[in-house]
Amino acid sequence: MTKSQKAEIIDFLSEEFKAANCVVMCDYKGLSVAELEGLRKIARGKEAKVRVVKNTLATIALKNAGLEGIELKDTNIFVWGEDSIATSKTVSEFAKGADKFVIKSAYIENEAADAAKVEAFAKLPGREELLGMLASVWMGPVRNFTIGLNALKEKKEAEAS
Repeated sequence: MTKSQKAEIIDFLSEEFKAANCVVMCDYKGLSVAELEGLRKIARGKEAKVRVVKNTLATIALKNAGLEGIELKDTNIFVWGEDSIATSKTVSEFAKGADKFVIKSAYIENEAADAAKVEAFAKLPGREELLGMLASVWMGPVRNFTIGLNALKEKKEAEAS
């Protein structure tokens, strides 16, 4: 790999990591190409990105993005995205099905985090679920009002008969 290619990768990753709210580092040693493609497919569905990068290049890119505090060792695959919860769910979901895939650490909203915090974020309800809950709460008074009106109508009909 030439210096210019390395510089391109560093620039690309620096911009990507700056824009991301969640960057997760995982160990993928022992996974097959097909299994890694499965991870990429899951990530695409949740608008996350996946890439294997040399530790030296990734360290420079993370530092350029203002993310420091985690030392990279061994083999690493990076999963990142704008939605912290969706990105955490992506790696957590894949880790349950692949024994050799291990969540090491992460940067969640520009702060270093461990695997336990990633798992905790993965358990939170996603954006769509939260919007559904909010809509249900907003519709509660309307639902109760219509049930009350229907009960009143039935009572008046029963009295009239």
